[in-house]
Amino acid sequence: MSTTGTTALRARLTGPAVSGAVLSAVRVVVGFLFLCHGLQGFGLFGGVDTMGTAVPVGSWPGWYASVIGVVGGALVLVGLFTRPAALVCSGAMAYAYFTVHQPLAVLPLQNMGEQAVLFCWVFLLIAALGPGPFALSALRRR
Repeated sequence: MSTTGTTALRARLTGPAVSGAVLSAVRVVVGFLFLCHGLQGFGLFGGVDTMGTAVPVGSWPGWYASVIGVVGGALVLVGLFTRPAALVCSGAMAYAYFTVHQPLAVLPLQNMGEQAVLFCWVFLLIAALGPGPFALSALRRR
């Protein structure tokens, strides 16, 4: 392939349409996973103990984290109020990491906090970049 052909292909694969589609895909996957994570607190998908146990209603912080997981995950998934929802989800995961995981050990691999750290940073990225072009908020603007 010629240099011109390679440059043209690279421009098509890294253009705004492709990067927007990738951002939207990441948002959908992360929102879905976080929604499922939140539903565990209500006893679905094995619950909090793999036996179907739900977090007691109103208990701090587990029940509120489950509500944030379900509502925030669903909003991020569909791309509605994405930036504020992602920011709240990021904060919830930062709180979870520093109150639950970090006291056990310094590194996420040692304290089993990798999932909280990844959710925190990916939600922060989504809050900064927005929902991408394939979101309900984009439909509302049209």
